[in-house]
Amino acid sequence: MGRNTSMMTNFILLGFSEHLELKVILFVLFLGIYFMTLAWNLSLIILIRMESHLHSPMYFFLCNLSFVDILYTSSITPRMLCDFFKQQKIISFVGCVAQFFFFIGMGATECFLLAAMAYDQYAAISNPLLYTTLMSPTICVGMAMTAYVGGFLTGLVQTSSIFWLHFCGPLVINHFFCDLLPLLILSCSSTFFSQVVNSFAVCAVGGTSALIILISYDYVIAAVMKIHSTQGWMKDFNTCASHLTTVILFYGSGLFSYLHSSTGSSWDQDKMVSMFYGAVIPMLNSIIYSLRNKEIKDALKKLKERKKQMPSLCLRVP
Repeated sequence: MGRNTSMMTNFILLGFSEHLELKVILFVLFLGIYFMTLAWNLSLIILIRMESHLHSPMYFFLCNLSFVDILYTSSITPRMLCDFFKQQKIISFVGCVAQFFFFIGMGATECFLLAAMAYDQYAAISNPLLYTTLMSPTICVGMAMTAYVGGFLTGLVQTSSIFWLHFCGPLVINHFFCDLLPLLILSCSSTFFSQVVNSFAVCAVGGTSALIILISYDYVIAAVMKIHSTQGWMKDFNTCASHLTTVILFYGSGLFSYLHSSTGSSWDQDKMVSMFYGAVIPMLNSIIYSLRNKEIKDALKKLKERKKQMPSLCLRVP
């Protein structure tokens, strides 16, 4: 008979390989990725807030996406980096619950935000005359709030379905964070209900947001096909390219992770896949928008020019 989770105080994380050389390489790699993620996403948020011509629905959602990416990767990466060279990687029951909740919740929020950004693309390209009405400030804020509330509720439902289970010792999680599958394996009670709830939540959130994205781009493609000018066609394509790349990376890595885990792959491989969608994707999102978006690149150039002019302006002050 398993003991109730309320009786439990600690879990033990196994983390990555015990080979010191490999651990040093992985530590430096993931530390660099985390700092780059923070730097790129914070820079995007600050840039969008500073530049008035970026105060549009698309960049409003991008600002929120960068914020969510920071929270998403911060739910697992700092803890993982701190645990790299510890003998015993102990995490409290409350800490495990919080980590799982924020990781799932921010992942779901990102799904909803990507769907909102797809709808924004649809409104801008398919209905340009009604764009200001369809994407008014009130509607944009409402969509963003819906994304956060939806993410919070998804995290709450999935977390509750896992941590009501009975866990039997030894409470060793063969992972570097409190992920779904390793936690289910530790349970000594039936996990059927939890698996049903989690599968339903993933399908509902991922399926709904993916459907909105597909329908939005169906209309976008139909509108673009009517454009006879090559310049106009390329302009609309470039507008959508960054978002489409982000969507493919996010959903593609999530689907690959699910299929990879279900094939009975090794735990070391699962950890690396988890690290990719938990740490690398949030970094890539900001880089993709920074390098592929013309308005972002122009804003960065203007900011650099201002910084160059500041010393000469200071010298003129009597």
